Amino acid sequence: MKNIYTDLALEVAEALIETTQSTLDGVEIERTEYPEYTVTWVKVTNETGARILSREIGNYVTVESQSLRTGDVTAHEKIIEVLVDIIARLKKNDDGDVLVVGLGNHGVTPDALGPRVVSKTFVTRNILNEVPDETRGKTRPVAAVAPGVLGTTGIETRDIVKGICEKMNPSLVIAVDALAARKTSRVNTTIQVTDTGIVPGGGMGNARAALNEYFLGTQVIAIGVPTVVDAATLVTDCLDSVLELLAETEQDTETYSELSKLREEEKYEIVSVALEPYDGNMFVTPKEVDEVIARLSNVIANALNISLHKGITLEDINRFMY
Repeated sequence: MKNIYTDLALEVAEALIETTQSTLDGVEIERTEYPEYTVTWVKVTNETGARILSREIGNYVTVESQSLRTGDVTAHEKIIEVLVDIIARLKKNDDGDVLVVGLGNHGVTPDALGPRVVSKTFVTRNILNEVPDETRGKTRPVAAVAPGVLGTTGIETRDIVKGICEKMNPSLVIAVDALAARKTSRVNTTIQVTDTGIVPGGGMGNARAALNEYFLGTQVIAIGVPTVVDAATLVTDCLDSVLELLAETEQDTETYSELSKLREEEKYEIVSVALEPYDGNMFVTPKEVDEVIARLSNVIANALNISLHKGITLEDINRFMY
């Protein structure tokens, strides 16, 4: 069976639960719905859960909101507050230097989330004595870097970040990256935060070396947004919509009857075979991705700026950053 591309731990858990029709040993899932957004905590508690989910032991928190695709400022401010709370619960301390790493290719819009966030991060490590009086005493030493991708630098990203960490010795690394999703409904509407690090390119089948606490020697919090789905996922979701329409109109044809019996993984496999040889290199993103990436980078950067600098507010950010 062909693997379904996704970076979201929640989607892996959902697929396994659907297949096994049971809970997962070593995996705890807690979902809370609010009017503007939904928060789901997936906690991998032991080695059994890590093996089942193919994820490290730790927390994977997903914030979902359709408003992330729109310009709903009020909803975005609420999501920023949620992200600030999640980061506060995941980070181990509030002292020491912080390194924000914007992963991805700034020249490819769906992959430019990380570099865009870095460009809006309140960098203070070099100017702690020169910050505005209104923010003096509220700031933490923060540095930021967008190391690019192997194809343009010729250097593995983790080697660049490792070298910076050895020189800077941060107490926390926050890595931001664009992800891949299994469901088209989660593209540009979902933010995943995890305290287990990140494998750049993992969801798109182009996994690079991991950035995690074991390798870097310090805590790594990863923040990502799925900005693409693979072509087979898109076609499979369209097929599901067609089947739902046929069911609603009671058009119980032989084709409908056979297709409706298939599990998601089986439909995905059939579609993948039909799309060969292009599927392995084809990922899809919405046409409005430029505007969405701009909004998402604002939301994540604002959440980071508030999380890392005690006493800094959105009002301060708007006055001194944008």
